[in-house]
Amino acid sequence: MERRIGVTPVVVSPVTNRFAAAERALRTAAPHELVDAVRRILVEQYAAVGVELLMADYGLTVLQPVSGPRGREPLSVYDTAAGRAFGAQEPYVEPAGGGRVRAHLPVTVRGDRLGVLSVTLPEDGERDEGTDTNGEVSGVLGELSEIAQVLGHEVVVAERATDLYLRVRRRDRLTLAAEMQWQLLPARSGTGPGYALGAQLEPAYAVHGDNFDWSATADHLTLYVSNGMGEGTEAALLTNLAVNALRNARRAGLPIADQAALADQAVHAHYGGRSYLSVLMLDVELATGRAQVVDAGSPRLLRLRAGTVERIGFEAQLPLGMFEETDYAAQPFRVEPGDRLVFVSDGVHAVASPAGEAYGDAALARAISSTRLLPAAEVPRAVLRELTGHRGGAVPQDDALVVCLDWHGR
Repeated sequence: MERRIGVTPVVVSPVTNRFAAAERALRTAAPHELVDAVRRILVEQYAAVGVELLMADYGLTVLQPVSGPRGREPLSVYDTAAGRAFGAQEPYVEPAGGGRVRAHLPVTVRGDRLGVLSVTLPEDGERDEGTDTNGEVSGVLGELSEIAQVLGHEVVVAERATDLYLRVRRRDRLTLAAEMQWQLLPARSGTGPGYALGAQLEPAYAVHGDNFDWSATADHLTLYVSNGMGEGTEAALLTNLAVNALRNARRAGLPIADQAALADQAVHAHYGGRSYLSVLMLDVELATGRAQVVDAGSPRLLRLRAGTVERIGFEAQLPLGMFEETDYAAQPFRVEPGDRLVFVSDGVHAVASPAGEAYGDAALARAISSTRLLPAAEVPRAVLRELTGHRGGAVPQDDALVVCLDWHGR
């Protein structure tokens, strides 16, 4: 006797169907056609009448359109609707005229802010019955936000195969040294269990020696802030050698003191002490906040705790590559939930005003204190704006690097 096995049908909602269609369209699109793919699917499935991807430039000052007529003006991140969505990292909806609205959706990957997806919709399509009187987004806007995140992941992958998105990020031409440094850098912002990070470099299009690097595992967060001596491509080459030597030692599972020692040997073997690199290294145990620090040069650390900013001093050790076979020792340190750690290069704390007055720890402490309500990703940009005012708006003579680590704890 034949037996038939019954199968309970799986009901797939229209919402799930169209989101899956959008995700599939993005994952199967050619790397340089992601914007076309997301535009087609949003027109077909969401009745969109306009779709645009805007990417943040290297200086984090404007949002540049990926496609469309050449010569279009970029949008400021400071005083536009798209900039508001980018800065707040929340969807923002504005009237677009003709019974339409324009939704600006952050395109972000694990805390790394890439840009904004702007979608123009018929006004009835922007909200559904789930939107409450406080303006809490849901429904279509929530789905579009998810699609913007998928788009961000696909852009990151696509950058391995096309220069399109990297070219769009350039408001000006990068120097060769800056090209080398930006290719070496990790994401400028990121989040993880218990922490949030943000970093920025100036001059964004002509940086040469300063650098930051971070990496997280299930147990540890490792952070380097470095300053290579010299100018132009020579400084960039030195920094590339040192950072890759540090990464090589870190990926071999060595503690930070040994990472510093091996990178020191690599730099000295190549330069013979003629050039060297300053670095401040931090390795934090995620479960406890206990940390190990190696201070080998000029970068400084300031901590904002309970409303008070103070400089944290460590035992100074020799820069990497200054002498042959230098031994390094890690010092214990601890971060507490609510701490904000701000790392700066000498191009920040030592920069002079037109009158010759150094910026110094007091001015830096005031700048950090004024950012206490900002998220970590926004802090470096805010501190560098303060620095520009101290400098009198002049073009910086040295690299300026700010890295912010907010520690929430697990």
